[in-house]
Amino acid sequence: MINGTLQLSKVRRAAGVAGMALALLAVSGCRHHHRTAQAPQALPPAQQNYDSEYQPPPPVYRPPTRIPITPVPPGGVSAEDLDFVARHRPILSEMGLASWYTAPYKGRKAANGQVFSDRAMTAAHRTLPMGSLIVVTNLNTGQSGAMRITDRGPFVDGRIVDLTIASAKATGIYGVGLTRVRVDVYQTPKPIDTGGRWCVQIGAFKSEHRALGLKEQLLRKFPDANVIEFPGENSYWVRIRPQGDNREMAEYIARHIHTSEGDAFLTRLD
Repeated sequence: MINGTLQLSKVRRAAGVAGMALALLAVSGCRHHHRTAQAPQALPPAQQNYDSEYQPPPPVYRPPTRIPITPVPPGGVSAEDLDFVARHRPILSEMGLASWYTAPYKGRKAANGQVFSDRAMTAAHRTLPMGSLIVVTNLNTGQSGAMRITDRGPFVDGRIVDLTIASAKATGIYGVGLTRVRVDVYQTPKPIDTGGRWCVQIGAFKSEHRALGLKEQLLRKFPDANVIEFPGENSYWVRIRPQGDNREMAEYIARHIHTSEGDAFLTRLD
């Protein structure tokens, strides 16, 4: 009986040793599998940059933003404007020819965003900030009048200011149509020499076909600019707005455009 017990004990010990060996083998296998999964992978070869083959992306067209309305007092100038002129000296003066104009149709908006009025003491100028307070003096008669800039023009060589009928009558220009004046600038809502939003206006073309032809040329030459053509009074016009309405670029375009019809005019939009 004792021998049988001893033999059973040996069998149990042998079975325990075998079980431990299998467990160690299993653990060893798991560890080996874990190490294989974490083995570092070979990195792909570094990409080479060939500058000679690099092609920059095409320019992204960004439509120009709308120019905000620059309101002026009813009638163009207020009593406060006249008092300001009486108490201050002009900050800038220029001399040249003045003419007068009227809207080609009722309800037309001036460049400042308000409806144009023949009865308002306002004027058009190509580069003074919109809303500038000026005094125009007729150098032949001495008549003068205070007014605000609400429009753009005149787009005629040699002329510096275009007056409404009311402004032209107040300064003695209405009857003669064209005369030499002095423009004194008293107040500007924005700086004159820095900043601003600029474009180049070209015209007047006698045919829409020629205006469209110039538009296509400009789009090819300045692909990131906005170019439009639009009808004027008995003529067609082309306007090019460089990206960001940048003044330096607008000046460059104005210097390098040569057309057989119409002159190029640097113009401030705001």
